[in-house]
Amino acid sequence: MTDKRRRGLEMMGRVYGWEVKDGPGEFFAQTVDHLFADIWTRPGLDLRDRRLLLLGLLAAQGLDDVAEIQIQAALHNKELDAEQLREAALFLTHYVGWPLGTKLSMAVDKVIGKNGG
Repeated sequence: MTDKRRRGLEMMGRVYGWEVKDGPGEFFAQTVDHLFADIWTRPGLDLRDRRLLLLGLLAAQGLDDVAEIQIQAALHNKELDAEQLREAALFLTHYVGWPLGTKLSMAVDKVIGKNGG
């Protein structure tokens, strides 16, 4: 395993909050080696900042299923608490539109509920 792959797997695990094993195929390789080893590790933004940007992007695209993964990871990593996630959903609703914002808000409440909040 290359150093880049190891760094990428380590960052992917930090981002998602669980251990990520190496996988096959070019898509997985590009995801780990480029996105997580190069992009998520760049200076200038911390993981919380990147997570908030990603949640905004997911809300704008209506990808609440993927947002749930990010919300769970944000809670697990203690980057955002339930109140902050709800506030982010409310804020984003006014920029992405009510239907998409509602989907994000529902995803936030679903994940918070599963985590006892």
